[in-house]
Amino acid sequence: MPADRPHNVRENLFLAMDTLRTHKVRSFLTILGVLIGTLTLILIVSIFEGLDQEMVDAAQGFGTRSLFIFKFEPGINFNLTREERLRKPLTYEQAMEIKEECPSVESVGVESISDGPPPTAKYKGLEMVDTIFRGATPEHMRNVNADLMDGHFFTDLDDLHRRDVTVIGSDVVTRFFEGEDPIGKDIEVDGHSFEVVGTLAKRKAFPGNNSSDNVIYIPYFTYRKLYPNSKENLITAVAFPGKVSEAQDEITALLRRLRNDKPTAPNSFGIATAESIINQFRSIMSMVVLICVAVSSIGLLVGGIGVMNIMLVSVTERTREIGVRKAIGARRSDITWQFLLEAMTLTGTGGLMGILLAFFCSFLIRTSNALPSSVPMWAVALGFTASVSIGLFFGLWPAMKASRLDPIVALRHE
Repeated sequence: MPADRPHNVRENLFLAMDTLRTHKVRSFLTILGVLIGTLTLILIVSIFEGLDQEMVDAAQGFGTRSLFIFKFEPGINFNLTREERLRKPLTYEQAMEIKEECPSVESVGVESISDGPPPTAKYKGLEMVDTIFRGATPEHMRNVNADLMDGHFFTDLDDLHRRDVTVIGSDVVTRFFEGEDPIGKDIEVDGHSFEVVGTLAKRKAFPGNNSSDNVIYIPYFTYRKLYPNSKENLITAVAFPGKVSEAQDEITALLRRLRNDKPTAPNSFGIATAESIINQFRSIMSMVVLICVAVSSIGLLVGGIGVMNIMLVSVTERTREIGVRKAIGARRSDITWQFLLEAMTLTGTGGLMGILLAFFCSFLIRTSNALPSSVPMWAVALGFTASVSIGLFFGLWPAMKASRLDPIVALRHE
């Protein structure tokens, strides 16, 4: 008898496919919920997979050995405590202390940050109102892996003598210098004129952040000369290879001492690395994905209920057929598998259609540059498995009902 099992499975699959062909519209409406549920599930996963890869590329683009130090903890801070609101800014002098006293740190840079609205940049009648205007030390430019497209970075002498020179991002070049060499040209920012000495290569942006290439950097002390009331600083440090954890511990201990943090008090600053930024992003996204998957599962649930309903109707319509099969020797297990395979074929077909649509929609999303999207194969396997499992679960009751029919009563059914 076991040798007949593959034949029975194949025969039941043919019966299931024949039912799909016979009742095309009914079958499509039945599997529509499964199709939508599978499509939504895979699309959600593909978008967040694309966002995750974009985040990894952007974070690692700043350097896997880089540390970013600010007065707040890294990440999204909606509700700052009173202690956080009263924290003093990090200072240039504290950055130099890190450089001198932390043996695991290779280099230290500082970037001056403004809390106000972005200034307007101008060149020959053209304007940009969405620039990021910052002062930075030459070490900071190297610490964040800023790549030059043309020209050179400003030097320590430029910084020391507070020269009016600038290095601009690729979007600024595109906006102001289309078809023109920007090196040596003067641009005006917030009423001050700066000579362009270098341009930056386009870099990978963080998800939802398109401003990485709108930067206009000037020497740190030039910025402090122009904006003496700007106190906020971001400190960047690069650890020696294999010394990231040691560097982080050394910086933490030093800054706690310099900033007079009490032994029982939390750090009055935050330190981020590429790894910590990626982990924080993933912890947030995992909750969002979980919620979205739970919502998309409603489509699969609705599809499963529809399959169960249509299979119960099918059992009623085919009562006499069931009686004939039993009369010529079909076992209860044969009838059960016939209807289970029919239900799984229905939902599996819906799953396959959802997968194909997901690939198509992912392609459209990716080519339109609306969002990053990448369909992982494990999501395809998960979507198909979930759709077939829906048929197995919701087809069980109709299959068992069909298998328990009395053949004599079934043969009398009209």
